[in-house]
Amino acid sequence: MLYKQDFTLTVEVVPPAGPDAAPLLEALQALDGLPIDGFSVASNPVAHPRLSALALCALIQQHTGRPATLHCTTRDHNRLSLQGLLWGARALGIESVLVTTGDFVALGERAHTTTVRDVDVFDLLRMAREAGLHPGAVLDPKPETDGLQAAVRRLERKAAAGARFAVTQPLYDESSALEIARATRPLDLPIILGVLPLRSPRHAEFLHQRVAGIAVPQSLRDRLSRSQDSTAEGLANARGMLDLARRHFAGACLMPPFDRYEILSNLLNSPKKD
Repeated sequence: MLYKQDFTLTVEVVPPAGPDAAPLLEALQALDGLPIDGFSVASNPVAHPRLSALALCALIQQHTGRPATLHCTTRDHNRLSLQGLLWGARALGIESVLVTTGDFVALGERAHTTTVRDVDVFDLLRMAREAGLHPGAVLDPKPETDGLQAAVRRLERKAAAGARFAVTQPLYDESSALEIARATRPLDLPIILGVLPLRSPRHAEFLHQRVAGIAVPQSLRDRLSRSQDSTAEGLANARGMLDLARRHFAGACLMPPFDRYEILSNLLNSPKKD
């Protein structure tokens, strides 16, 4: 089972916006030679419709032979639907779920898209445990509001409700990561570090300015702007965070930007020296 090894390395997967999963499955099968333990499948990220995460988890396990973790949100389902979803996951051989509230629906979309949320994450964690699944939770320290202490207290409540591991938002500097490692150590809960390689100065600015829960240090944004190869600079930072995860965390969740799964080979293999 995922998240019970000494160090767990997973890859986050965004389902396609449509029914054809073949190109994505081909891209994931191309990762066979990499030391990846499994996949983590997002559910309608940024509140836009995507192929069913449950269906994609089953397809990934069938085609790659590696386990997939189902992201399960309180946003998209009522209690009846969530119960069926959890039982369906068990029936399809899925063992782990990542319980989240889900991204908020954009204001302009609310005229024709509504959220549900008739259970909260604590309810859903308990439901997942009762269904015989291995549930995890998200740790969002809200760097924009310096909310680490509140996030750790909330994670403690999630653990009491049934969470057996936690995944952080992407982090980009050693000091923030070590602060989280120290703050969560008393919980005795496996913490998986989120690692999202940066592609360009524009990518870094977008994540920093527009995505809640992600802070890209000014020094790194400056390095990306000065670099002649910002993609290589972003990968170097990601390698450093992955190395830090191996030393201080229970695992890492690699989040390939813009479905660029081919960069994982460069990320997981040290660059050649002249």
